[in-house]
Amino acid sequence: MKILIIGLGIYGSNLAIDLTDMGHEVIVADSKATLVESIKDKVSTAYIADSTDEAALSVLPLKTVDLVIVSIGENFGASIKTVALLRKSGVKTIYARAVDEIHETILQGFNVERILIPEQRAAHELTLELAMGAKVDAMRIDRDTYIMKFAIPEYYEGLKLEDADLEGKFGIKLIAISRLTKSRNILGIGTEQPRIIENPSPSLELEKGDEFTVMCTQKQLRAMLRHIGL
Repeated sequence: MKILIIGLGIYGSNLAIDLTDMGHEVIVADSKATLVESIKDKVSTAYIADSTDEAALSVLPLKTVDLVIVSIGENFGASIKTVALLRKSGVKTIYARAVDEIHETILQGFNVERILIPEQRAAHELTLELAMGAKVDAMRIDRDTYIMKFAIPEYYEGLKLEDADLEGKFGIKLIAISRLTKSRNILGIGTEQPRIIENPSPSLELEKGDEFTVMCTQKQLRAMLRHIGL
């Protein structure tokens, strides 16, 4: 995929490098020459351009990219004006970063295909990790619904799956259970790798180290945490 990223702060720069490492053709642009200079050797093409200036924006390859990501966060006005000019230029697919609810609401008015809220997501995941005492991977589906993967809380260790009854008690939909399984690598060294338990029986006894992958709302998750005393 050919992607243009506008805005090379910490978020935009890291995103550009990660997408390049994944094999995408990444083009970047920022008005600050120092930021462009620092990343130009790590991406396909780099431009020094003020995206709030229509003439400068027209120099960018807007017609040949598959996606434009506006990662400007700190300068609220520059973010909004850039998105407006991109829409005026006929760019079809725009992702834009928002730093707060007002920013998000305005971006929604431009019908951008996706609004990115990295700070909110990071804060939410950290809150969950602190509550559960374990790493949590989360993907937001809509404003209040997430798919999450986390190690089962100690409360559930030794319980049967039917007794945990996440959906019946809290409305949390269980998607998968994974369990550490011992194996040996090509050097004969013993390792433990998580494996999905296919079609788990209701009588399956949950073990320490098992991981739940679930779909739920924040309200449903809070209900579960209260129930188990977290």
